[in-house]
Amino acid sequence: MLSFKQYFRSSLGRKLIMSMTGLFLCLFLIVHLGGNLTLFAGDEGYSFNIYAHFMTHFLPVEIIGYVLYISILVHAVYALVLTIKNRRARPVKYAVAPKAGSSWASLNMGLLGSIIFLFLVIHMTNFWGRYKFTEGTYREYRKDLLTGELTSAVYVPASPDFEYAVTMEQNTEVVRVKDLYAIVSHSFSLLWYVMLYLVAMAAVAYHLYHGFQSAFQTAGLASRKYTPIIKFTGIWIFAVIIPLAFASMPVVFYIKSLL
Repeated sequence: MLSFKQYFRSSLGRKLIMSMTGLFLCLFLIVHLGGNLTLFAGDEGYSFNIYAHFMTHFLPVEIIGYVLYISILVHAVYALVLTIKNRRARPVKYAVAPKAGSSWASLNMGLLGSIIFLFLVIHMTNFWGRYKFTEGTYREYRKDLLTGELTSAVYVPASPDFEYAVTMEQNTEVVRVKDLYAIVSHSFSLLWYVMLYLVAMAAVAYHLYHGFQSAFQTAGLASRKYTPIIKFTGIWIFAVIIPLAFASMPVVFYIKSLL
Protein backbone atom coordinates (compact mmCIF):
# COMPACT_ATOMS: atom_id res chain seq x y z
CA MET A 1 0.00 0.00 0.00
CA LEU A 2 1.31 3.42 -0.92
CA SER A 3 2.09 5.81 1.91
CA PHE A 4 0.44 9.23 2.00
CA LYS A 5 3.64 10.86 0.72
CA GLN A 6 4.13 8.28 -2.02
CA TYR A 7 0.53 8.60 -3.15
CA PHE A 8 0.75 12.36 -3.67
CA ARG A 9 4.03 11.92 -5.51
CA SER A 10 2.41 9.46 -7.90
CA SER A 11 0.79 10.46 -11.18
CA LEU A 12 -2.70 9.78 -9.78
CA GLY A 13 -1.95 11.77 -6.63
CA ARG A 14 -0.67 14.72 -8.62
CA LYS A 15 -3.75 14.66 -10.81
CA LEU A 16 -5.97 14.58 -7.72
CA ILE A 17 -4.20 17.66 -6.32
CA MET A 18 -4.63 19.39 -9.67
CA SER A 19 -8.33 18.54 -9.75
CA MET A 20 -8.98 19.79 -6.20
CA THR A 21 -7.03 23.02 -6.65
CA GLY A 22 -8.75 23.48 -10.01
CA LEU A 23 -12.22 23.15 -8.48
CA PHE A 24 -11.25 25.60 -5.74
CA LEU A 25 -10.15 28.08 -8.41
CA CYS A 26 -13.49 27.57 -10.18
CA LEU A 27 -15.29 28.50 -6.97
CA PHE A 28 -13.13 31.61 -6.69
CA LEU A 29 -14.06 32.61 -10.26
CA ILE A 30 -17.73 32.79 -9.24
CA VAL A 31 -16.99 34.98 -6.21
CA HIS A 32 -14.57 37.17 -8.16
CA LEU A 33 -17.07 37.67 -10.97
CA GLY A 34 -19.79 38.66 -8.53
CA GLY A 35 -17.56 41.36 -7.04
CA ASN A 36 -16.28 42.59 -10.38
CA LEU A 37 -19.78 43.02 -11.76
CA THR A 38 -20.09 46.01 -9.41
CA LEU A 39 -17.98 47.79 -12.04
CA PHE A 40 -21.28 48.11 -13.94
CA ALA A 41 -23.14 49.65 -11.00
CA GLY A 42 -22.98 53.13 -12.57
CA ASP A 43 -21.98 54.77 -9.29
CA GLU A 44 -18.52 56.09 -10.24
CA GLY A 45 -16.81 53.15 -8.58
CA TYR A 46 -18.49 53.47 -5.17
CA SER A 47 -19.61 49.82 -4.90
CA PHE A 48 -16.47 48.43 -6.54
CA ASN A 49 -14.05 50.41 -4.36
CA ILE A 50 -15.83 49.33 -1.17
CA TYR A 51 -15.76 45.72 -2.39
CA ALA A 52 -12.03 46.01 -3.21
CA HIS A 53 -11.26 47.39 0.24
CA PHE A 54 -13.25 44.63 1.94
CA MET A 55 -11.52 41.90 -0.09
CA THR A 56 -8.04 43.20 0.77
CA HIS A 57 -8.52 44.23 4.41
CA PHE A 58 -10.90 41.71 6.00
CA LEU A 59 -8.62 39.11 7.61
CA PRO A 60 -10.60 35.91 6.83
CA VAL A 61 -10.90 36.99 3.19
CA GLU A 62 -7.20 37.86 3.08
CA ILE A 63 -6.33 34.39 4.39
CA ILE A 64 -8.52 32.81 1.70
CA GLY A 65 -6.75 35.05 -0.81
CA TYR A 66 -3.35 33.68 0.14
CA VAL A 67 -4.76 30.14 -0.04
CA LEU A 68 -5.87 31.08 -3.55
CA TYR A 69 -2.38 32.24 -4.54
CA ILE A 70 -0.88 29.02 -3.21
CA SER A 71 -3.51 27.00 -5.09
CA ILE A 72 -2.63 28.77 -8.35
CA LEU A 73 1.07 28.00 -7.87
CA VAL A 74 0.43 24.37 -6.86
CA HIS A 75 -1.91 23.86 -9.81
CA ALA A 76 0.63 25.34 -12.22
CA VAL A 77 3.63 23.48 -10.77
CA TYR A 78 1.87 20.11 -10.74
CA ALA A 79 0.66 20.69 -14.30
CA LEU A 80 4.26 21.34 -15.36
CA VAL A 81 5.53 18.27 -13.52
CA LEU A 82 2.87 16.05 -15.08
CA THR A 83 3.58 17.44 -18.54
CA ILE A 84 7.30 16.73 -18.21
CA LYS A 85 6.74 13.22 -16.85
CA ASN A 86 4.15 12.44 -19.51
CA ARG A 87 6.60 13.38 -22.22
CA ARG A 88 9.24 11.14 -20.71
CA ALA A 89 6.89 8.20 -20.42
CA ARG A 90 3.62 7.21 -21.99
CA PRO A 91 0.90 9.88 -21.98
CA VAL A 92 -1.34 9.89 -18.91
CA LYS A 93 -4.55 11.63 -19.89
CA TYR A 94 -7.42 12.98 -17.85
CA ALA A 95 -10.01 10.54 -16.66
CA VAL A 96 -12.51 11.84 -19.23
CA ALA A 97 -11.66 10.86 -22.79
CA PRO A 98 -11.79 13.97 -24.97
CA LYS A 99 -14.69 14.06 -27.34
CA ALA A 100 -14.68 15.51 -30.82
CA GLY A 101 -15.78 18.97 -29.70
CA SER A 102 -13.21 19.25 -26.93
CA SER A 103 -10.21 17.45 -28.41
CA TRP A 104 -8.31 20.65 -29.14
CA ALA A 105 -8.77 21.86 -25.58
CA SER A 106 -7.76 18.53 -24.07
CA LEU A 107 -4.65 18.34 -26.23
CA ASN A 108 -3.59 21.91 -25.44
CA MET A 109 -4.27 22.20 -21.71
CA GLY A 110 -0.60 23.05 -21.13
CA LEU A 111 -0.65 25.90 -23.63
CA LEU A 112 -3.95 27.23 -22.29
CA GLY A 113 -2.71 27.00 -18.72
CA SER A 114 0.49 28.85 -19.63
CA ILE A 115 -1.48 31.71 -21.20
CA ILE A 116 -3.70 31.94 -18.13
CA PHE A 117 -0.75 31.87 -15.72
CA LEU A 118 1.07 34.62 -17.64
CA PHE A 119 -2.09 36.71 -17.65
CA LEU A 120 -2.57 36.21 -13.90
CA VAL A 121 0.96 37.44 -13.20
CA ILE A 122 0.38 40.59 -15.28
CA HIS A 123 -3.17 41.06 -14.01
CA MET A 124 -2.32 40.71 -10.31
CA THR A 125 0.75 42.93 -10.64
CA ASN A 126 -1.29 45.61 -12.38
CA PHE A 127 -4.32 45.56 -10.08
CA TRP A 128 -3.62 43.86 -6.75
CA GLY A 129 0.05 44.90 -6.64
CA ARG A 130 -0.61 48.55 -7.46
CA TYR A 131 -3.58 48.67 -5.10
CA LYS A 132 -1.73 47.15 -2.15
CA PHE A 133 1.79 48.51 -2.55
CA THR A 134 1.54 51.92 -4.23
CA GLU A 135 0.13 55.17 -2.88
CA GLY A 136 -2.47 55.47 -5.63
CA THR A 137 -5.36 57.90 -5.55
CA TYR A 138 -8.36 58.16 -3.23
CA ARG A 139 -12.00 58.93 -3.74
CA GLU A 140 -14.54 60.55 -1.47
CA TYR A 141 -18.18 59.51 -1.88
CA ARG A 142 -21.05 61.39 -0.27
CA LYS A 143 -24.36 59.55 -0.20
CA ASP A 144 -27.54 61.21 1.01
CA LEU A 145 -29.31 58.42 2.89
CA LEU A 146 -32.70 60.11 2.49
CA THR A 147 -32.65 60.72 -1.25
CA GLY A 148 -30.03 58.19 -2.32
CA GLU A 149 -28.13 60.89 -4.21
CA LEU A 150 -24.44 60.03 -4.60
CA THR A 151 -21.61 62.42 -5.42
CA SER A 152 -17.88 61.77 -5.65
CA ALA A 153 -14.65 63.72 -5.77
CA VAL A 154 -10.92 63.13 -5.56
CA TYR A 155 -9.74 62.90 -1.96
CA VAL A 156 -6.23 63.70 -0.73
CA PRO A 157 -5.48 62.04 2.64
CA ALA A 158 -3.85 64.18 5.30
CA SER A 159 -1.77 61.20 6.44
CA PRO A 160 0.27 58.75 4.34
CA ASP A 161 -1.06 55.96 6.58
CA PHE A 162 -4.66 56.61 5.62
CA GLU A 163 -6.56 53.51 4.47
CA TYR A 164 -10.31 53.91 4.70
CA ALA A 165 -12.90 55.93 6.58
CA VAL A 166 -16.68 56.05 6.88
CA THR A 167 -18.27 58.98 8.71
CA MET A 168 -21.72 60.55 8.99
CA GLU A 169 -22.54 64.21 8.43
CA GLN A 170 -26.19 64.62 9.35
CA ASN A 171 -28.03 62.46 6.78
CA THR A 172 -24.99 62.03 4.55
CA GLU A 173 -22.69 59.03 4.61
CA VAL A 174 -19.12 59.98 3.70
CA VAL A 175 -16.84 57.20 2.43
CA ARG A 176 -13.17 57.83 1.73
CA VAL A 177 -11.44 54.91 0.05
CA LYS A 178 -8.54 54.00 -2.23
CA ASP A 179 -9.58 54.24 -5.86
CA LEU A 180 -9.02 50.89 -7.57
CA TYR A 181 -11.81 51.82 -9.97
CA ALA A 182 -9.52 54.48 -11.47
CA ILE A 183 -6.80 51.86 -12.06
CA VAL A 184 -9.31 49.55 -13.73
CA SER A 185 -10.70 52.34 -15.91
CA HIS A 186 -7.22 53.35 -17.07
CA SER A 187 -6.10 49.77 -17.74
CA PHE A 188 -9.23 49.00 -19.75
CA SER A 189 -8.66 52.10 -21.88
CA LEU A 190 -5.46 50.52 -23.22
CA LEU A 191 -6.07 48.45 -26.34
CA TRP A 192 -3.14 46.07 -25.72
CA TYR A 193 -4.45 45.26 -22.24
CA VAL A 194 -7.99 44.73 -23.50
CA MET A 195 -6.69 42.34 -26.18
CA LEU A 196 -4.57 40.47 -23.60
CA TYR A 197 -7.64 40.17 -21.36
CA LEU A 198 -9.79 38.80 -24.19
CA VAL A 199 -7.15 36.25 -25.21
CA ALA A 200 -6.86 35.16 -21.57
CA MET A 201 -10.64 34.76 -21.24
CA ALA A 202 -10.69 32.65 -24.41
CA ALA A 203 -7.97 30.49 -22.85
CA VAL A 204 -9.99 30.24 -19.62
CA ALA A 205 -13.05 29.15 -21.61
CA TYR A 206 -11.23 26.36 -23.43
CA HIS A 207 -9.28 25.34 -20.31
CA LEU A 208 -12.47 24.95 -18.27
CA TYR A 209 -14.39 23.35 -21.14
CA HIS A 210 -12.23 20.27 -20.67
CA GLY A 211 -10.76 20.76 -17.19
CA PHE A 212 -13.96 21.23 -15.17
CA GLN A 213 -15.42 17.86 -16.16
CA SER A 214 -12.04 16.13 -15.89
CA ALA A 215 -11.49 17.45 -12.38
CA PHE A 216 -14.72 15.83 -11.15
CA GLN A 217 -13.84 12.54 -12.82
CA THR A 218 -10.30 12.49 -11.44
CA ALA A 219 -11.51 13.32 -7.93
CA GLY A 220 -14.08 10.51 -8.16
CA LEU A 221 -16.96 12.95 -7.70
CA ALA A 222 -18.80 12.12 -10.91
CA SER A 223 -21.40 9.43 -11.52
CA ARG A 224 -23.73 8.45 -14.33
CA LYS A 225 -26.54 10.32 -12.59
CA TYR A 226 -24.66 13.59 -12.13
CA THR A 227 -22.39 13.59 -15.20
CA PRO A 228 -24.96 15.47 -17.38
CA ILE A 229 -25.23 18.18 -14.69
CA ILE A 230 -21.44 18.43 -14.38
CA LYS A 231 -21.09 18.60 -18.16
CA PHE A 232 -23.77 21.28 -18.47
CA THR A 233 -22.22 23.34 -15.68
CA GLY A 234 -18.71 22.98 -17.08
CA ILE A 235 -19.71 24.00 -20.59
CA TRP A 236 -22.37 26.67 -20.13
CA ILE A 237 -21.47 28.19 -16.75
CA PHE A 238 -17.68 27.95 -16.67
CA ALA A 239 -16.74 27.79 -20.35
CA VAL A 240 -19.30 30.24 -21.72
CA ILE A 241 -21.10 32.52 -19.25
CA ILE A 242 -18.26 33.29 -16.83
CA PRO A 243 -15.57 34.01 -19.47
CA LEU A 244 -18.03 36.13 -21.48
CA ALA A 245 -19.02 38.09 -18.38
CA PHE A 246 -15.38 38.79 -17.54
CA ALA A 247 -14.62 39.68 -21.16
CA SER A 248 -17.49 42.18 -21.26
CA MET A 249 -15.77 44.38 -18.65
CA PRO A 250 -12.71 45.51 -20.63
CA VAL A 251 -14.80 45.79 -23.81
CA VAL A 252 -17.39 48.09 -22.19
CA PHE A 253 -14.77 50.24 -20.48
CA TYR A 254 -12.70 50.50 -23.65
CA ILE A 255 -15.72 51.62 -25.68
CA LYS A 256 -16.58 54.17 -22.98
CA SER A 257 -13.00 55.53 -23.12
CA LEU A 258 -13.46 56.21 -26.86
CA LEU A 259 -16.70 58.14 -26.45
